Amino acid sequence: MNAQAMQSVAGFEVPLHRSLTEPILLGGAPRTVAISNATMAAAVGLGLRLWLPGLALWMAGHALAVWGARIDPQFMEVFARHLKHRALLDA
Repeated sequence: MNAQAMQSVAGFEVPLHRSLTEPILLGGAPRTVAISNATMAAAVGLGLRLWLPGLALWMAGHALAVWGARIDPQFMEVFARHLKHRALLDA
């Protein structure tokens, strides 16, 4: 059986929308990270009235999140899973 015949077997092909496979990003950063970063920066900027540190916190946090998402769009899920596992070889 050639490759063309294997790809067109009836019942084994399902249309899959692109939005189901792409990560949900907000401004290039994972959505949960972007929302939590903006909330923390707003708390510093508005709540403590430290405008410049709040803006700097937001810019640095968002830049780090975008950098991480460029390397691996699901880096937060991987990091959360990493924290759940205990160290295997403790010295």
